[in-house]
Amino acid sequence: MLEHVSLRCSDSKASRRFYERALKPLGYVCDLKYGESFGFKDDDGRHDFWVTPGKVGTPTHLAFHASSKKAIEGFHAAALKAGGKDNGEPGPREGYAAYAAFVIDLDGNNVEAVIWEGEPGASDRKRPSATRKRKRKG
Repeated sequence: MLEHVSLRCSDSKASRRFYERALKPLGYVCDLKYGESFGFKDDDGRHDFWVTPGKVGTPTHLAFHASSKKAIEGFHAAALKAGGKDNGEPGPREGYAAYAAFVIDLDGNNVEAVIWEGEPGASDRKRPSATRKRKRKG
């Protein structure tokens, strides 16, 4: 189980604004600041996602769990309005997830919102093993 993820960014204030808008439909709220780092809490009240200034290198992939298809669609639209680039419109992902969307953030990271197979609102197929590849743009 992960306690938290801290994503390095070239401009923490700009990234904070991006993630505040993109993650709002998923239930995340930015309410902690530690130096130039910002902590986001989820619906459970855990601060499991942080934006931290630092050297940006190889892009990272982050996947946020969503509660519904509507939340995924809201994430995708909000992220694009906040300056992100489309990397896979909301929709089912055959052999991967019941429903997902992907965006590229301000530093080139691939950010996903996803509902897994077998969850409420999803089909009865099982979550794939880690070795299966997903279908997405790029």
